[in-house]
Amino acid sequence: MATYNQVRRGCRKEQRARRRRSPALSNRPELKGVCLKTGITKPKKPNSGERKTARIRLSSGRVVTAYIPGEGHNVQQHSVVMVRGGRAQDCPGVKYHLVRGALDLGGVANRLTSRSKYGTKKPKAD
Repeated sequence: MATYNQVRRGCRKEQRARRRRSPALSNRPELKGVCLKTGITKPKKPNSGERKTARIRLSSGRVVTAYIPGEGHNVQQHSVVMVRGGRAQDCPGVKYHLVRGALDLGGVANRLTSRSKYGTKKPKAD
């Protein structure tokens, strides 16, 4: 039990709610969406390069920018894709990733390591 002085000092303050990392998903692991357009984002300093991104309209109606992982992709306008949380660390405003190998987005070709993250089947052992 808190004493009067402890309460007066403010020991019973409510904790502030944590900010969500991927608010558009509303506590769901993935959401389906339709690609509105694909594009290229420049990373923040000190990195350089071209990060492939897509503007996606989610099934909930919200429009988000998502990162397309891996080398090469077949996403174009009207492609149906699966969106998961997780931001692209060096791209401002990109808080979501597309899931490779799900729906219209194919897996990464000729990928040998970390295949499950890129939707690639096990290569045939000849």
